[in-house]
Amino acid sequence: MAAALLASVIPPAAAAAELNIPVLVPVTGFLALEGTSQRNGAVLALSDAPAGLKVESEVIDTGTAPEGAVTALERAAGRGTPTAVAASMLGTQMLAMLPLAEEYGVPLVTVSGTASITERGNPWVFRFFPGDGVTKTAHARYAVEELGKRRPAVIHQTTAYGQSGQAHLRDAFAKLGVEPVFEEGVDPGIRDMLPVLTKAMAANPDVLILHLHSGPTALFIRQAAAMGITVPIVAGSAMHQPSTAALLEPAELKGVCAESSASPVSGGTPELERFTADYRATFKTEPDAFALGQYDGIRMVLDAAAKGAETPEAIRDALAKSTYQGLAMTYRSDGRGNMAHSAVIVCYDGASRVPAVVKRYDTAAPP
Repeated sequence: MAAALLASVIPPAAAAAELNIPVLVPVTGFLALEGTSQRNGAVLALSDAPAGLKVESEVIDTGTAPEGAVTALERAAGRGTPTAVAASMLGTQMLAMLPLAEEYGVPLVTVSGTASITERGNPWVFRFFPGDGVTKTAHARYAVEELGKRRPAVIHQTTAYGQSGQAHLRDAFAKLGVEPVFEEGVDPGIRDMLPVLTKAMAANPDVLILHLHSGPTALFIRQAAAMGITVPIVAGSAMHQPSTAALLEPAELKGVCAESSASPVSGGTPELERFTADYRATFKTEPDAFALGQYDGIRMVLDAAAKGAETPEAIRDALAKSTYQGLAMTYRSDGRGNMAHSAVIVCYDGASRVPAVVKRYDTAAPP
């Protein structure tokens, strides 16, 4: 489906600007659910390029190893320098791709939440999903300020994504005068959460804070429900995904909340609802914030190209200096490539797999 869409991105036109925007994302391995959403968002954006643009693209699966992403970028660049790249959302892969992006002079457009990818002074990376500094602040504030909890137990992944989230959660809780009663990292390949659940509950927490990938998030919540745990759970952005919710019964989701940048299935503006309808019709599944963020990011690239930015350098400069009204939010770089400055909290009522947006947190947009 992706290949068919990309093969017919836009019909030939006289004097059409030619762009090469490969999609290098993980669609196999432990990040397959999230990576597939990212791919779909990029493909949908590319399938409706503005008039006057001719876009070539291909989807390359990066897997989940850092070298897989490096190989994919080298392969794409070997066919001619890309105008821009829809780049892996996996933090370790992004960190591995950054030196090559600078060497080749290629803008990387990603929805990775790992904070450090925009903390290395690399001018070629642009993140269209709020970084951990934004989402983990919302995560902690909701638990403390809205739920009134002060004894969080934090369970995070052992990946770069998980470690980044843990560090930002610790800082966010400290600013709120709260110290977690339990913290532990779990490998994404673990198939039994009972040991960490048992240890976490032994610390007598009043809220469980998760920063896990999609599969581990669903497994944790299912086992917590089976144990009859009634302590509220506030999960990371993987939980807002319809594909994650589909792994659970609605009753298992009762009392579960999650941070995200947006929740397309929860509705909102007519434009967002149109995107959701188009996504459903194209991919026969539900969109999530990763798909929406990657869609907005690629649409900003295409918008810049339609206005005359046809080289990688011109695209980089446009992303760095312009403001773009996307479907999820208004995007503008903070000078380091962080484009997204808003987060939401969504919660499930136990009767449906579609969450409600209950709180929005906006940080100050750069001038």
